Amino acid sequence: MTESDTTPMQRMMGDFAPTFVELTDEVLFGKVWSRTEALSARDRSLVTITSLVANGNIEQLHAHIPMGLANGLTEDEIKEAITHVAFYAGWPRAVSALTLAQQLFAR
Repeated sequence: MTESDTTPMQRMMGDFAPTFVELTDEVLFGKVWSRTEALSARDRSLVTITSLVANGNIEQLHAHIPMGLANGLTEDEIKEAITHVAFYAGWPRAVSALTLAQQLFAR
């Protein structure tokens, strides 16, 4: 199996936590993210990014900001969403998220 045949979670967790990998790939990204009747992948990305910022899970934004861009969010929409959530989740979390977003956008 080549790297392109594996999911990001398979590459991250591999054989260490196969049940977790399976749940992530099949349930979270296989079933939840594919339910586009009410929320598009773009909208799910926006909700996910702001939820991660609000909870201080900045490390996960390394994957979800590029995913959001791929799902149709613009850089300006991501910056505005993080700025908006700063007033509800805390300024330091937003600063950390915007710093990371700036680095990711520069790539």
